[in-house]
Amino acid sequence: MATGFYSHADCLLHEMGQWHPECPARLQAIEDQLIASRIDPLIERESAPLAEMSALARVHTQAHIDYIKSQSPTEGYAQIDPDTSMNPHTWQAALRSAGAAVAATDAVIAGRYDNAFCSVRPPGHHAEPARAMGFCFFNNVAIAARHALEVHGLARVAIVDFDVHHGNGTEAAFAGEERVLMCSFFQHPFYPYSGAENAAPNMVNVPVAARTKGMAIRELVDMMWLPRLHEFKPEMIFVSAGFDAHREDDLGNLGLVEDDYAWMTEQIREIAKRYARGRIVSCLEGGYNLSALGRSVVAHVRALAEL
Repeated sequence: MATGFYSHADCLLHEMGQWHPECPARLQAIEDQLIASRIDPLIERESAPLAEMSALARVHTQAHIDYIKSQSPTEGYAQIDPDTSMNPHTWQAALRSAGAAVAATDAVIAGRYDNAFCSVRPPGHHAEPARAMGFCFFNNVAIAARHALEVHGLARVAIVDFDVHHGNGTEAAFAGEERVLMCSFFQHPFYPYSGAENAAPNMVNVPVAARTKGMAIRELVDMMWLPRLHEFKPEMIFVSAGFDAHREDDLGNLGLVEDDYAWMTEQIREIAKRYARGRIVSCLEGGYNLSALGRSVVAHVRALAEL
């Protein structure tokens, strides 16, 4: 299978301070592991374009877009919330991240690639329609999913989120939207302390306790995600690919390993093959232990590309 790999050097320029775990070294760790694993020559690299304002506006309010742009500093940092800030390059990096997701969607729907992975930052799944939070400014996956629905006219898209944190922004964007099915698990109780109660019918939210290991996650995917995905028959699948549920990642407290990410990706791939012509666009979310992140992304991309 042909797998596109979208990234851009601008995504390395956004940083929120030397102490911050969501750092440029995350993308460098992925690159290092791609080279070490020798799969780098087997993926097709693409440069992420800047997202158009119209793409952002399909998910975010104009007031939110204007606010983020207005906060962009000429030097130093602009604090957006206690753990989210902008430097002079953040605005451009955020547009590249969203632009990668949109461009990957266009390329996969056009048949240039079977699927694609967007190695981008800042991440997106905490960004709500009118609020930036949790390291996120614009919701890359939500923007891509809305692009598939509104621009390409797809009837049904699924979003799978396996980050350790609940994708509150994605849920806020699509709760009650019959054309979208969102499946996720997340550590609970845990930041952002959402997702465990009163979910809309199109949300398959599975809160799990700290220290849950990979086999238990595989069981819940098998029992709770896959039947709903088969029933829904998505025409395209979007993945919020967070790797902070890895057992080596200190920002969460779950027990997944690389094989678990590969297995989940294989299940998603089989659903996509059956109903969606194989179409998957995956976007990087969390993952803060650099070694575990790089190894897990390689496992995920290998499974996407069937290598």
